Amino acid sequence: MGLLERIERQKAGPPQNTAPETAAFSGKSVAVLVDEYSDLKEKIHNEIIELINQDVYSKGKTEGVSEEYIMQSIESLVDGNGTAIPRTERTRLVREIYNNVVGLGPLEPLLADPEITEIMVNGPYSVYVERRGKLELSSTVFRDNEHLMNVLTRIVSSVGRRVDEASPMVDARLADGSRINAIIPPLALNGPTITIRKFSKTPFTDADLIRFGSVSPKMMAFLEACVRGRINIIVSGGTGSGKTTLLNVLSGYIPNNERIVTIEDAAEIQLRQGHVVTLESRPPNLEHAGQVTIRDLVRNALRMRPDRIIVGEVRSGETLDMLQAMNTGHDGSLTTAHANSPRDLISRLETMVLMSGMEIPVKAIREQIASALNLIVQQARMRDGSRKITNITEVVGMEGDIVTLQDIFYYKPEGMDTSGKLRGSFLATGIRPGFVEKLAENGIPVKDEWFYS
Repeated sequence: MGLLERIERQKAGPPQNTAPETAAFSGKSVAVLVDEYSDLKEKIHNEIIELINQDVYSKGKTEGVSEEYIMQSIESLVDGNGTAIPRTERTRLVREIYNNVVGLGPLEPLLADPEITEIMVNGPYSVYVERRGKLELSSTVFRDNEHLMNVLTRIVSSVGRRVDEASPMVDARLADGSRINAIIPPLALNGPTITIRKFSKTPFTDADLIRFGSVSPKMMAFLEACVRGRINIIVSGGTGSGKTTLLNVLSGYIPNNERIVTIEDAAEIQLRQGHVVTLESRPPNLEHAGQVTIRDLVRNALRMRPDRIIVGEVRSGETLDMLQAMNTGHDGSLTTAHANSPRDLISRLETMVLMSGMEIPVKAIREQIASALNLIVQQARMRDGSRKITNITEVVGMEGDIVTLQDIFYYKPEGMDTSGKLRGSFLATGIRPGFVEKLAENGIPVKDEWFYS
């Protein structure tokens, strides 16, 4: 099947029958569940929109459009449609129509499910979710590409962003802090593609990470001492490894009397301290002007008298500004970066500094890294879907032209148990980090027992 034929078939949608069946889109087999009430839902949806528009026009913008009014109007239209609908189906119909009118349509139940941590929409007829670290295909479908685009437009417009052919990619956040990424045709051949990283309404704590088996109590106590003692820390790991969750937990250890400036593409860090300034980057407008990058915000943050700077993620030239901030009196700063190991992180930081456009010798970059960074915390997503801190590594300094690293703690895998869960141990290497004296100077007690297994 050729590319044009696949695209035309996708536009046509799945076969219109009432039984679950498999349809091919873009060369993939996707289970499609067709709703027998889809025509009725679309008809009532259009009627309720027209009714609301008439009410707004006649009564004013703030009257007659409460949630209760909309729900009652939908119930009346469903009851008066002339079709015998079972009571259980009627409740579902009313809720789905309501979600399509004022909510996020078929995504609402997935967003409300506390077990789902990630939602991946691969076009209108293929929606995957992540539960307990494992991916599974859900029964959720959209009516067609237009239905999916309406929901996506509603999401991004609520946070001042846009997505169209001129700007087909977008990063944004939902009202509850969840992060959303979307890419639409012509770049996405499957149809509008959405990825939502859900955030817990109640932020995870250090006790939660210990309970999940992501870290040992000794490692968590050591990391708390490092944050309170103003040690510069970078959390590294792959996509979905839990970097931002750990950054949230570590940020919670910052004393309440310090001024904190957070810098992110889409605000995800959830801080409970009182003196917090949250900055968010901005994409260019229709005229390709007005863009504010992470690097711009890092530079500006240096003039805001911060005690701590927290950058959600460094991925390009802002790395140089972050390292300079750590080297010029902003001790205790935190950030994250993508890397597969602490040693890989050093190489990635060198590359990202070079992306700033400045002609800097590699040795000078490494000296900056060795001087600025004190600690690397490596996160990983394991085979069983769990997230674990696999290394806590000290940046010792320079030895010739090489940045010297040494592990303080590490995770030792010990195979899988009968239920498919990964077994392993968190171990200390017995090495006391060189910055222990700095912690003592800052009044942070350090226990020798932390460094022995």
